[in-house]
Amino acid sequence: MQEYKEYFILPAGQEEIYNALTNKVMIEIWTGESAEMSEEPGSDFSLWDGSITGKNLEFEKDRKIVQQWYFEGQEKPSVVTIKLHPHKKGTSVELKHTNIPDSAYENITEGWEHEYFAALSQLFEE
Repeated sequence: MQEYKEYFILPAGQEEIYNALTNKVMIEIWTGESAEMSEEPGSDFSLWDGSITGKNLEFEKDRKIVQQWYFEGQEKPSVVTIKLHPHKKGTSVELKHTNIPDSAYENITEGWEHEYFAALSQLFEE
């Protein structure tokens, strides 16, 4: 199991970033795929038309999101924590993803950088 931690600077306020990460309609806009999302702790979520699934664990409005991501055959949960911090250029997004299966690590880290945060950044640059 591996861990990934990275910071991304997005050109929007914390409220806008949080909304883009938790609002089903906004998620579908920036991913271009169907999604299921609720801010209810314990609720299931699905992104990119089911490519990413898991459970929402914790929300702190405009500041923090904690999710459990599912990987087939994984015994120990994979946990994603996203924290939003003010930054002079918008918002600094602190991402920590723990318990990533070794076999999925490269795919997951590339996905965070080139799919997830690249698409989210484009949403706010337009």
